[in-house]
Amino acid sequence: MEPLSSEENCPSTHSSQSDSQYGSPPRGWSEELDEHGHTLYVSEYTNEKWIKHVDEQGRPYYYSADGSRSEWELPKYNLSPPISGEAPKSHSLERKQQEPIVLTKWRHSTYVLDISDKESVNAKPNSPESDSCPSSPKHPSTPSEKCGVLNVTKITEHGKKVRKNWASTWTVLQGSSLLFAKGQGSGTSWFGGNQSKPEFTVDLRGGSVEWASKEKSSKKHVIELKTRVGTELLIQSEIDSVINDWFRALSETINTHAWESDEAIEEDMPESPGSEKHDKEKDPRDSKKNRVKNSSMESSEQKKTRVKLKKFLTRRPTLQAVRDKGYIKDQVFGCSLTALCQREGTSVPNFVKMCIEHVENTGLNVDGLYRVSGNLAVIQKLRFAVNHDEKVNLDDSKWEDIHVTTGALKMLFRELPEPLFTYASFNDFVEAIKNSDYKQRVQSIKDLIKQLPKPNQETMKVLFKHLKRVIDHGEVNRMTTQSVAIVFGPTLLRPEIETGNMAVHMVYQNQIVELILLEYENIFGR
Repeated sequence: MEPLSSEENCPSTHSSQSDSQYGSPPRGWSEELDEHGHTLYVSEYTNEKWIKHVDEQGRPYYYSADGSRSEWELPKYNLSPPISGEAPKSHSLERKQQEPIVLTKWRHSTYVLDISDKESVNAKPNSPESDSCPSSPKHPSTPSEKCGVLNVTKITEHGKKVRKNWASTWTVLQGSSLLFAKGQGSGTSWFGGNQSKPEFTVDLRGGSVEWASKEKSSKKHVIELKTRVGTELLIQSEIDSVINDWFRALSETINTHAWESDEAIEEDMPESPGSEKHDKEKDPRDSKKNRVKNSSMESSEQKKTRVKLKKFLTRRPTLQAVRDKGYIKDQVFGCSLTALCQREGTSVPNFVKMCIEHVENTGLNVDGLYRVSGNLAVIQKLRFAVNHDEKVNLDDSKWEDIHVTTGALKMLFRELPEPLFTYASFNDFVEAIKNSDYKQRVQSIKDLIKQLPKPNQETMKVLFKHLKRVIDHGEVNRMTTQSVAIVFGPTLLRPEIETGNMAVHMVYQNQIVELILLEYENIFGR
């Protein structure tokens, strides 16, 4: 008998696919279902688990459950020694493919195979072996480098501050772009046929990445990403290793594409006028040829001017960069409490004290104080004046409606980047108010308030003292402890990430404010 050839030792991809296609696993493998109902192939020799999937062209392939390997067919385990002189052929995607391999329907992993430059150089595309190897499953346009679920929020958009709104987002790093979608979904993949459109995309060219300070977020493991167009994002994950991998990947991407930041604005420009001119000169009619020459020269000048303008506009510093250098002062509304007090040299913002003093002098007897809304247009005018350092006198006739003053005060607290009761302490306050023992409940609230930053403590003390005086005039203004708590509960306390139990949180928010009002002297002292 003649010895088996290497082709016979290593069955073809087609035969392996046809075996699994008809539901019978290859020799040495068994089938089982995972918790999601997917078919797993388990090796009888090594207990390895592999998952079958189909690429966009309908070709099946397999990847290991831990994401470390992907193959066009299940690995073959030959117990007999290999024939000397001939190395068995490998059907591995890693050796044949020159581009990164993206694993589709990848739910809880951010692993993507990367092929080293050395292997790409050594690969021979003209060899029969590489010609016979099918191309790897990939995205129709460009391969992905990294993907996974992260917590993401914008803090600045095109140079303007926006309110933080953390959301769990399916994130994909693709070339020099970072794409975000609301969710990968259980049935479809980002890279599958029914791919979802990204919610928004960030161009990393010319950007910067660093670890966020505690002023930006009280969460742990937070990355601050700044783009060249003035958008800033916070990216966070509870898993230390995951966020470190993302920080490294983003840093490498920004450094890799740094040289493209100046050329990026020229990418969408049409081809040079020289080639257009060369083609047009072939026209036999002289008059048309002259017109083409003139128009080419004009378009060339226009394109040069356009490129210069684009370079100038994209190189302008962002609003945040100008603010950091001190050219633009931070506003009062929307500024963090600590930064505002530090800038004004006080422990309580001046506008808060001004509003409280005006209300106590003129409006304690007004019916529905703080419950009735003021004219929003007038409130916005007052907000604008305060933000632009205009001299504001609340006794002026244009602010005569007391509900405008109370509305502006509530708006100031509502627009704080971090509420008066900080995000980090929200869950602790909720747990404290759940305590069945009343004395222990009061003591827990008191201890938690002492742990807040100094400006938060002092502002809280002044505000609740004022609200106590409002309640003392309840017979006239009809504002009870409970009604004041309902108004200020959601304004002063809110979770960083809104969840489905919003109504439950609102109950606790009101109870916390009500308890502090009832036990003011016990908590803050006489």
